[in-house]
Amino acid sequence: MGRKVSWTVVMFIIITVGEMKTRASEVCNPQDLKGLTAFKAGIHVDTSDRLKKWVGHDCCNWEGVSCNNKTGRVTELLLPGLFVTEEGLPFQSEMEGRLSPSITLLTSLEVLDLGGLISLAGTIPPLIGYHLPNLRKLYLNGNNLSGPIPESIGKLSKLEELGLYENHLGGRLPRSLGMLLNLSKFLVCSNQISGPIPVSFTNLTSLVYLDLHSNSFTGHIPDDIGSLQKLEQLDLSSNLLSGKLPMSLTNLSSISEMYLDTNLLEGEITFPSRYGDMPSLGFLRLHDNHLTGPIPPAFGNLASLQRVSLANNMLEGAIPSTIGNLLSVTELYLNGNQLTGQIPTSISQLSKLLSLTISYNLIEGPLPHEMSSLQNLQILDMSFNRLNLSSIPKWIGNMSSLCRLFLAESGMTGAFPEFLRNSPLQYLDLSANHLTGSIPPWLGSMTSLYSLNLSRNSLVSKIPDTITNLQYLGVLDLQSNQLTGPIDQVFNIASMFPLTYIDLSNNRFSGGLEVIDVGLQSSLGYLSLSHNHLTGRLPVSIGRLGSMTSLDLSYNGLSFNLPESLGNVTSLANLKLQRNRFTGEIPNGFLKMTKLRDLDLSDNLLVGEIPFGKPLSDFPVSSYSGNEGLCGNPLPPCKG
Repeated sequence: MGRKVSWTVVMFIIITVGEMKTRASEVCNPQDLKGLTAFKAGIHVDTSDRLKKWVGHDCCNWEGVSCNNKTGRVTELLLPGLFVTEEGLPFQSEMEGRLSPSITLLTSLEVLDLGGLISLAGTIPPLIGYHLPNLRKLYLNGNNLSGPIPESIGKLSKLEELGLYENHLGGRLPRSLGMLLNLSKFLVCSNQISGPIPVSFTNLTSLVYLDLHSNSFTGHIPDDIGSLQKLEQLDLSSNLLSGKLPMSLTNLSSISEMYLDTNLLEGEITFPSRYGDMPSLGFLRLHDNHLTGPIPPAFGNLASLQRVSLANNMLEGAIPSTIGNLLSVTELYLNGNQLTGQIPTSISQLSKLLSLTISYNLIEGPLPHEMSSLQNLQILDMSFNRLNLSSIPKWIGNMSSLCRLFLAESGMTGAFPEFLRNSPLQYLDLSANHLTGSIPPWLGSMTSLYSLNLSRNSLVSKIPDTITNLQYLGVLDLQSNQLTGPIDQVFNIASMFPLTYIDLSNNRFSGGLEVIDVGLQSSLGYLSLSHNHLTGRLPVSIGRLGSMTSLDLSYNGLSFNLPESLGNVTSLANLKLQRNRFTGEIPNGFLKMTKLRDLDLSDNLLVGEIPFGKPLSDFPVSSYSGNEGLCGNPLPPCKG
């Protein structure tokens, strides 16, 4: 009998302990419940309605909350702004309110994801490093947070992924849906988080991902950042960081992506210091800084580089021949520096190269013939150097993969190069050269062209009718040549394409616009016909240019009244009609152009009172001067 009682007691204890464990996993720890309740109380708007479901005391069953089954403590709080609904569709939500510092009561928290909630304000809790010692992943990106990163963050010794990027989004979606859906990374980014990067960051030796881009961080990159030996991705771009590149960067032995661009960094490139440094570095961005000095020869030791941008700095000297050692590189951007000398022949070794941009430097010609071996090259931009090519090297015409060629201001002379006749080019820029003769009829055989820029040359004659074969043409820039012909012929051609940009200014086109059905150009956003010999009136159909943002018809002989319908082009930001012979009053419909930022109606024959109200009253006197019959704000009041 005694034995039966003993077994009964044992079974009772087992069942009781099991129930206690079950309740432990269902009933919230009081401290965690207090922290979550305070967080919810700080949110006034939740467009996802997830917080509405936070009722009762079983917080481990609340949406976005996960607990440890043994301890019952909250270990994960996952409430990203961008998530997948039960129907499998992406949904961008928003939470308006302030981040409660009571979130640090969740002392067993390992993962905190409050990224991309757009309107979540407040600061990062000052004591976060002391109260959340188990944090491995922290996501606060894409919010409206402000203030500095607390020094205590250096106490998060287990932190592997940290993201604070793009706070104060103002309603914009995060830059990558996939980046937020992939919870294997915690990226940190903000435009309001400011102050220096805490020196204590260098204590986060477990960090694998660190992303602080697009904030207002100032000061220097911590000197000992190289102590983060496990760091694979570092993004400090688009901040206000200054000072030199830390020497310790070369110690980041695991780094594969490093983005330090768009800051105020200065001095020389300090890495790598020896062969074998940074062996996994594949993506490097240092552009838009104030870096000086030469590209170090040791740069060629970064054998894993695939994409590298050193653009828009103050780098000088010759491109080192060791650049040819970057055998994995696919994109190389060196534009906007002060590089001199010639392109090294070793560049021909970059067989995987897809894009090469060295524009806006002091590079001299000729281009080495060895570059013809770059048969995978798709983009070549050598514009605005000191090449003095005289003509395009013929081997360029044999590069079957080349689809974008930019050779502006390269010293070319003579006729349009005929070996481009059957080229697969989609973008061609030969502007600011000395090309002469006419645009050849065979231009129509370049049927892949989307953008054609032949501006600032000495081309003559008419635009050939064969241009109608360019069915994908979207950008046409022929300004500052000596082209002739009736403008209606030009527009009859242009009306056949989905053109978004036309600049035919500073030529000798003639005729009137009234016969042109500009309504066909509904996609047109930019049109400049200034400094030609155009006459006649503006057609009423111009009001159907619903996508137009810039219209320049200045310095012509256009006349008659301005059409009321022009006011229907409410997308206009720039309108220049000066130096014509327009008569009559300014239409009241112009008041509808609320986006107008630049207006010039000067030197015409306009009369009457300027319609009162914005935006017309905001422009200076110069916008209306030279019209003796005009009056009213901002001109003197009308008489009588």
